[in-house]
Amino acid sequence: MKRMHVHVGVGDLERSVKFYSTMFGVEPSVVKSDYAKWMLDDPRVNFAISTNCTAPGLDHLGVQAETTEELQEIAGRLEEAETPILEQKNTVCCYARGDKAWVTDPQGIRWESFYTFGTATVYGEGGAVKSATEVKPKPAIAAACCAKAS
Repeated sequence: MKRMHVHVGVGDLERSVKFYSTMFGVEPSVVKSDYAKWMLDDPRVNFAISTNCTAPGLDHLGVQAETTEELQEIAGRLEEAETPILEQKNTVCCYARGDKAWVTDPQGIRWESFYTFGTATVYGEGGAVKSATEVKPKPAIAAACCAKAS
């Protein structure tokens, strides 16, 4: 079963952790100096916040797959939508290791589809993210979540 994902950029992590913990009625399952995540079952959502986003507010939405087959199913539907896709294999982002497929919807909202298969000790692999044009010969899409400006 897939899980909805929401990632919000925040300016004050400690204050935001307190707010969302109160709102959700539980403490986050992961807390780092620049990141926090709640794996909620009601509603079924992976809700993350970090100070690593370009600006406070909604950074991206997504769907978390529980198997590689679910991720392949999602990626197949994205191909059918004829939208540029940024695929990342065995990448590190948000203190996790996994495979991802990124798209931007017609309104400009970034969507991340991903399958996580491990943890990581760093937020992301700086400089390891390629642009969509390097991955597929289509128009560029928004950068992945853990891409940091050099």
